[in-house]
Amino acid sequence: MKRIVALLLALMMLLSMAACGGQETTSENGSNTQEGGSTNAGGETSTEGGATEEGGETTPAGELPDYSTVMSTDNQPLFPEMVIKDFPERPEDPEALGEDEAGHWYDMEHAGWDAVKSSNLPTSPGDGPEGKEIYVIVHGDHPWTTAYTNGINKACETFGIDVTVLSPNWDVNLQNQQIDQAINAQPDAIILIPVNAESAVQQFRKITEAGIPAFGSNLLTTSAAMEYMIAWTGPDDWGQMRELAREMADAMNKEGGVCYLTHNPGGSAYFARMYGPRTELAEYAPNIKTLDFQSPGFDAAACKQVVSDWITKYGDELNAIFCADDSAQLIGTIDAIKEAGREDILVYAAGNSKTGQDYVKAGDVECINYQSAEGDAAAAVLTVAKWFNGEEVPPMAYMAPVMINAENVDSFYPCQW
Repeated sequence: MKRIVALLLALMMLLSMAACGGQETTSENGSNTQEGGSTNAGGETSTEGGATEEGGETTPAGELPDYSTVMSTDNQPLFPEMVIKDFPERPEDPEALGEDEAGHWYDMEHAGWDAVKSSNLPTSPGDGPEGKEIYVIVHGDHPWTTAYTNGINKACETFGIDVTVLSPNWDVNLQNQQIDQAINAQPDAIILIPVNAESAVQQFRKITEAGIPAFGSNLLTTSAAMEYMIAWTGPDDWGQMRELAREMADAMNKEGGVCYLTHNPGGSAYFARMYGPRTELAEYAPNIKTLDFQSPGFDAAACKQVVSDWITKYGDELNAIFCADDSAQLIGTIDAIKEAGREDILVYAAGNSKTGQDYVKAGDVECINYQSAEGDAAAAVLTVAKWFNGEEVPPMAYMAPVMINAENVDSFYPCQW
């Protein structure tokens, strides 16, 4: 009998302990948590904001608002498809290679390949984007930048983020002052399009050392600058120029002469939009010859004069013109071609302003590339929102290249700028 009683008492104690250990309470949001805080399978303890922390890492606070149906001005998804690229093997000595060899530009095209993130990078609060305040500092005034700002505002509204946008109008000294202004405001994050790659390192370092998370957008910088930013998003400028160059080469039957109107010298767009196509052609269509390249800026009259001079100098040797801009540069180019009666010259350009798309639709331009300014901005804001939410974000993400030609141009109206 004593044995039976002892066994019954032991069984009752075990049942009592199991009941106490399994007791649950309901939180304000209706979810069940164990007393003393919830614990997941990995032994991490949930914080009040819904994020979990262990060693400074966080997990998402909750689902972000549905952004998949938000559209940009041109009826394309505001938040574009993004691509994570694998870096190819780096040449042993890129500078020893010729300028028409892709490997020469490896450190520019694949900036970030050797970036080691600074130990000073802030950690995510893990409590979501709602109510956060950010500053966005662009590079300069331009219709593209106006569209980019529209995208910033639309994307921030989607996630409930307050935003202030500043523009230095291509003045790096003014941009440095605006960075100081933004740091003094102590926002929750800063998105920066640097005026040039040389200034980017100290700019991103300054933001990070002030304890503010920095995010790069649009223009590629250098690996050294990327060490001081949480993440970078933007177009695959080199990749889309390579694809555009192949389109041009096929139309030229892979032979003939090309001239280039470049972007502003010094910025990443300058190198990508000249050496991207040139190095691609060197491999894909080596019989295509570079006749000349000039940097007349974005004044239509200046571009027209350069193209007129090319037509006079090279005559029938000039078979195609590759423009780094599809607005003012195209206006000058097409005017010069028509005045010279040289409609046989093929024209390709980077970007998709209304000017460029109208030229494609009219048959004056063969192909341009879709580069959504609003989408570029939205990609940066989405990355910031995910980071606020405690989600892991890739250090670099590119917008997927898309070509616009006579067959699909109608689907990209109305234009963003």
